[in-house]
Amino acid sequence: MTDTNRDALAPRITARLDALASISAEDGAITRVYLSPEQARASALVAGWMREAGMAARIDAVGNVVGRVEGPVPGGPALVIGSHLDTVRDAGRFDGPLGVVAGIACVEALMREGAALPFAIEVVGFADEEGTRFASTLIGSRAFAGSLTTDILTRTDPDGITVAEALRAAGFDPARIGEAARPAGSILGYLELHIEQGPALERADLPVGLVTAISGATRLALTLTGEAGHAGTVAMDARRDALAGAAACILAVEARCRPEPGLVGTVGTLTAAPGAGNVIPGRVRFSLDLRAPDDRQRRAALADLDIAFAEIAAARGLSLDRVVTHEAGSAPCDPALMAHLAEGIAAEGYPALRLPSGAGHDGMAIAPIAPIAMLFVRCRGGISHNPAEFASQADIEAGARVLLATLRRLAAA
Repeated sequence: MTDTNRDALAPRITARLDALASISAEDGAITRVYLSPEQARASALVAGWMREAGMAARIDAVGNVVGRVEGPVPGGPALVIGSHLDTVRDAGRFDGPLGVVAGIACVEALMREGAALPFAIEVVGFADEEGTRFASTLIGSRAFAGSLTTDILTRTDPDGITVAEALRAAGFDPARIGEAARPAGSILGYLELHIEQGPALERADLPVGLVTAISGATRLALTLTGEAGHAGTVAMDARRDALAGAAACILAVEARCRPEPGLVGTVGTLTAAPGAGNVIPGRVRFSLDLRAPDDRQRRAALADLDIAFAEIAAARGLSLDRVVTHEAGSAPCDPALMAHLAEGIAAEGYPALRLPSGAGHDGMAIAPIAPIAMLFVRCRGGISHNPAEFASQADIEAGARVLLATLRRLAAA
């Protein structure tokens, strides 16, 4: 019998990542959005790799690719390894597909060694995590978890095409999206391997890290309204400058979030009107993205910022409008699954650095129906959602080895 502990996994994983990276809607860039022809090609390729690994493979009702190795009871509960196959526009090649391809490689290794598994194992390539096309994240994993509602069908992409129309064009029946949902009790647990998308592992000089929770997030659309006026004739103490008020709000976000570990706040968009160099801005719209691994921490910060924004607006004679555009609670990782991953990390000779994920992941959608755990792989410079995104073969090997060791430990438990 081949000793799979001695067989390198990373070369095959990276070759497959290269093959996926070649499937794109744009020359010279990696772009695969939900229900596109490129996604269909990628899904077919991944399904073929699953079959080569000894799995039965299918495409479910929303486009998720599902590979399965049966346990002793056909149709019994499964341990799921998953991540996503869609991308942002002009993406890197590791965010999402690494977890899917590494999962296939680990199942392939178990099959080669003739492992007797006490449960089924599934590898899932979720069809839409990024939300790039329809501005609605986690479509694939929410459908899998049974939490995707039919109102998603009316959402449109920038060309005015609805999800329902896109499903039909891709060969799916919008009336059957509920068939992607997994029955209660059918998932034993969920594991996801993913690049870190941050610098913590690089700073610690470690190839892998243990995720403690996926941070919850609140996103706001805020509008400050004052009074436009002539830049040369309105005295400074008579101005109702909406942009100056927005600047004070942005600094309040930094002041509130910077001292507190795990809490992050970002103002990513800002639009001033009327937008002329010689006119005092009378209206400013800006966004706030607030995240933390602990929901109480996030809500406390949000409450403090609401007070700060209101005080800034009142002091400057501005009106304030606030709309919540996104609200998602944190998803803590399961202690028992984390312990198995920690043992796998130790078996590879590394300390188990524990860190939260500030980015959202498919595990957030799966957490309500099954225990989840995540393993991070170091990425160079913490860069992601960018063509410069990179994970070395050595680090990919370490991550895949930890995942494989964890599967063996779970099978022996």
